[in-house]
Amino acid sequence: MTVRSARPADLPELAELVAATPLWQRYGVTVGSANAALEGALEHAEVVLAAEQHGRLEGLAWVQPLAGFGRSPYLKWLGVAPGETGRGLGRELLVEAERAARAFRPELLLLCSDFNGDGQRFYERNGYVRIGALADYVLTGVAELIYFKRF
Repeated sequence: MTVRSARPADLPELAELVAATPLWQRYGVTVGSANAALEGALEHAEVVLAAEQHGRLEGLAWVQPLAGFGRSPYLKWLGVAPGETGRGLGRELLVEAERAARAFRPELLLLCSDFNGDGQRFYERNGYVRIGALADYVLTGVAELIYFKRF
């Protein structure tokens, strides 16, 4: 498996991956909105990483350099293709996202939905500390849990 910077030609496949993920479906993300968001990320020189394995893109990470309170790198998206979880791909993407974040500040901030127990356990296993929650921030009835890690 290789984690590399995403190229414009990768965006349609990455958008399909995002739109096929139940978590992002709950937030109303479509192929079109994911593609537009990723295009904007590349246009603004944000970090978009693609995990490639066996000639297919199977995961992505998106780091916005100073989007966390205007100071900290923010992990906007981290995802693995449905059916590809549990094999270390998410961990590999997170390591590379952290490496990219270090170029800006020695820390990383992210949000994790309160209903995403697997995500919460994943981030905690990887050294992230829950520092707060934003009730009804994106979806009514859902709290976005704030996680932080200083390197």
